Amino acid sequence: MLNTLHVRNYALIRELEIDFKSGLSTITGETGAGKSILLGALGLLLGKRADTSVLKDQDKKCYVEGSFKVAGYGLEKFFDKNDLDYEDPVILRREIAPGGKSRAFINDTPVNLPLVRELGVRLVDIHSQHHNLNLNDHRFQLRVVDTVAGNQNLLAAYRDQFETHGGVGKKLAELRGKARQSKADLDYLSFQFTQLEEANLAGDEQDSLEQELQTLDHAEEIKRNNLFVHSLLDGDEKSVRELLQNAIQAFNEIREYYPGASELAERIKSAWIELKDIAAEAETAGNIAELDPGRQQLYRERLDLLYSLMQKHGVNDLASLIRIRDELDGKIADISSFDEQISKLEKEWEDSLASLQRLSGELSGQREKVLPEMEKEVCGILQNLGIPNAGFIISRKELEEFTMNGKDEVEFLFSANADMPPREISRVASGGELSRLMLSIKSLLSDSLELPTIIFDEVDAGVSGEIADKVGEIMKKMAGGKQIINITHLPQVAGKGNHHYLVYKTEEGGGERTGIRLLSNEERVLELARMLSGEELTEAAISNARELLN
Repeated sequence: MLNTLHVRNYALIRELEIDFKSGLSTITGETGAGKSILLGALGLLLGKRADTSVLKDQDKKCYVEGSFKVAGYGLEKFFDKNDLDYEDPVILRREIAPGGKSRAFINDTPVNLPLVRELGVRLVDIHSQHHNLNLNDHRFQLRVVDTVAGNQNLLAAYRDQFETHGGVGKKLAELRGKARQSKADLDYLSFQFTQLEEANLAGDEQDSLEQELQTLDHAEEIKRNNLFVHSLLDGDEKSVRELLQNAIQAFNEIREYYPGASELAERIKSAWIELKDIAAEAETAGNIAELDPGRQQLYRERLDLLYSLMQKHGVNDLASLIRIRDELDGKIADISSFDEQISKLEKEWEDSLASLQRLSGELSGQREKVLPEMEKEVCGILQNLGIPNAGFIISRKELEEFTMNGKDEVEFLFSANADMPPREISRVASGGELSRLMLSIKSLLSDSLELPTIIFDEVDAGVSGEIADKVGEIMKKMAGGKQIINITHLPQVAGKGNHHYLVYKTEEGGGERTGIRLLSNEERVLELARMLSGEELTEAAISNARELLN
C-alpha cells in the first residue's frame, strides 16, 4: 500500500509530505483546492510523462517520492528479473530538472520510465470518471473477465505460445517463398553447374595449357635454334668443343715450365664438359621439336572453353571459376533440401497450433465458467445502488482467428429497465448509471486484483442521498482486503472512511499553495458539516455530520 507521499515544487504544491493509512481513506476539499494536482503528482511518480510546465518554481527541481509497502504481493520476481534490489517498503522517486530532464529511481537505482510504469501498475490502480469509458472497450471487458477467472498465468502461457506459433508461421512463409523463387531458378543454376562440372576444371590447368600451346606454336623456331646451338658447340667445323680442346692442348704443352697451366687447363676442361652436355640437350630438343597441328588444335579449343567460361562468369582466373562451380553445387543442394526443411517446419507449426488450440480452449472454458456468477454479482450490486431492475449480461463469442488474448470476444450488455433487454452500454447507460456500473465491476474485481492500492477520483459523481451511502458501503467493503483512497464530494461517502484527509489551498508569498492533512475526529465533523451545508455551518449540519460518522 501507499505509505507516504512527498512532493516538492509541483504545480501549486511547494512542498508537502503525507502519510497514508490502510483501509478506506477519503480525500475531500473545495473545488480548485488541488485534489487533481495531488493525483497528477502521484501519476508522475508512477511513470507518467511530464515537462517543465509542472514546476512551480521554474528555477528549481521538481521532486516526487513515494513509499509503498509491498510484502505479500509477489514482487520479488519482478525485482530479480530487472536486476533491482528488493526491499520493503519500495521507494519510487521522480525528478524533473528545470531544463526538462527527467530521472526516475526505484530504491535509489536509476531506471527508465517504462520500467517505472510496469511496476506502477502492480502497485496502484487509479480510477477517474473518464475511465468509465473503458466499459465500452471490449479489450477492457475481456481483462475484467480474465481477472475474475484468475487467468493471469494461463493467459501468459497462451501469449507465449501465440508468439511461438506466429514465429514458426513467419519462418515457414519465408522458407516457402525462398523455395518457390529458388525452384524457379533451379534449371538455370543446374545448367550453369553442369557446364562447369563437365569442363573438368583443374587448378593449374590454365598455366600448363598456355605453356604447352606456346611451345607447339614455336616448334620450328625451337628446332632450328637448338640444332644451331648444337652445331656451334659440337659441330664438325670449328666448333667450340674443338677450339677448347686446342686451348687445353696449348696449356698442356707449357705446364712443365708454367705452373698455372695445369689449373687453367682443368678449368677449360670443366667448361668443355658443361658445354658438351648443353650441346647434347640442344641436339635432343632440336630433334624432338616437331609441329603437331592436332595437339595445337586440342589445346587451343580447351583454352577457348576456359576463356569463354571465365568471361561468362565475370572472372579472370581458373580458381575463381572453380569457386563459382562449388557455390552453384551448394545452392542446388540447398534447393534440394527445401522440401525437407519445409516438412520439418510444417510439423513444428502443426504442433504449436495444437498447443495454441489447447490453451485457447482452456481460456475459453475458464471464461465461460465465471460469466454466470459475474452477471449475478454485478446485478446484485447495481440493485443495491438504486437500479432495482438492472440487467447485466456478458456475451461471449468465438472469433475466427487467434489473437493475443485467445479466440474470445466479450461484450458487456446493460439495461436499467425491466421492459428493455440488455444492450450495448454506450447506447443505453446514463452518466450516473455508468459510474455505478463501473463501481460494481471494480467491487467485483477488488478481491481478484493483486494490487495493494486502488484510488477512486470522484467515481461517485452523479449519485446522492441513499445511493451515495450505498456507494460508501461498497468502498468500505472493498477496503477490507486492500487500501482504498477515494476522492469525493459526497459527505455520505466521506463519512464511511477510516481516515479523512483534507486538501486545501492557502495564500503564501503572493501566490497560492496546495496542502493536505489528516483530520481529527472533530475536524471530520466540521468538514462533513461544511459539505452538507456550505460555508455557514449550522447545528443541524453538525448533528447530521456526527450521525454520518457514527
